[in-house]
Amino acid sequence: MENEVTGAIEVTEVAEPTEEVFDVFHWANEIDEVKNNVSVELFLFNKNYTPYRVRYADSLTASAKAMFMQEATGFIIKEADKGLVCREYEKSDGEDHVIYRTKLANVGRAETLLHLIEHEYKNIDSWSDHVDEFKKVKGILAKFSYPGNDGETKTFYIAKALSPSSALRGGTSWELNGENFEPFSAEVAMKMPEDNQVAIIGDTVVIFNQSKFENLFQYDYKAQVIADEKAKEIQEKYKLSFAEGLTLNSLLQDRKPLVKKLQALDIAEEMPQEKLVEYADEMQLELMTDDDGSIIIMDDKDLTMFVNLLSEDYYVSPVNGRRYEIKSKKLLGEPEGEPPRGN
Repeated sequence: MENEVTGAIEVTEVAEPTEEVFDVFHWANEIDEVKNNVSVELFLFNKNYTPYRVRYADSLTASAKAMFMQEATGFIIKEADKGLVCREYEKSDGEDHVIYRTKLANVGRAETLLHLIEHEYKNIDSWSDHVDEFKKVKGILAKFSYPGNDGETKTFYIAKALSPSSALRGGTSWELNGENFEPFSAEVAMKMPEDNQVAIIGDTVVIFNQSKFENLFQYDYKAQVIADEKAKEIQEKYKLSFAEGLTLNSLLQDRKPLVKKLQALDIAEEMPQEKLVEYADEMQLELMTDDDGSIIIMDDKDLTMFVNLLSEDYYVSPVNGRRYEIKSKKLLGEPEGEPPRGN
């Protein structure tokens, strides 16, 4: 804009929009106000994060709300007056009187679980058809719904880990009724966790118990940071072509052995792409390239082969001519009397 007095051009600095931080304390107070209008639905999910619909008796409604919802909101409201704070999970670790938050998009397994419930509900099996699979159960998820001020239904989730060892099976358990043992009437009984563990509100995950959250959704932030850094280094040096829907970051996610192997490599010092392809040919490996010379990665097996090639983990024995994949290597010292190689 031109200044009418001086004729000079004035530049107005436009502030960049700041990301709105989820206010867990406001949320807890909001839920406390509408708690009588909240409905709850329960899901069990297994170690593959497949959800199953579970019904419950009307007589358990108040207990379900208290154990999952009111336990969490009550803790937040009560402890807020004592200095409870909510911090970003990725920038904090193990502080006292702190709960954490992270983006749902960061927690792939939780995001997948909620996607199935919200968008594939009709395809979710009833747990009654999978009772014999209780040993595979990972946790329980309570979905809460209530009417918002704008008339739209609002939802949030509370997740808790379940231990199969805490379950009682009907065939091997007895009930103690007064002074009498009686046959156990249910197929399976389970003790619900009483502690607060994880809440998912919109696109935010609120973490009450760090270790249980990490175990429940197999989320290892530090390993993922390393994986993301290595993925960036690899893509800066090598031309890779991925199957539709795949990325290097997504393939590395949750593959700790590969991430650990990459962590030991200095990508900048590893062999160039042409030599790596030649190495694969010498080992008679089916490493595919496209017309542009990019290495094709179709799945995790291709990625494992690529990382093994970077690590020089393939070897042809000069004794029998057979090919081997080396599972672990230990660098030997130089023979006595020999000058170090490279001098």
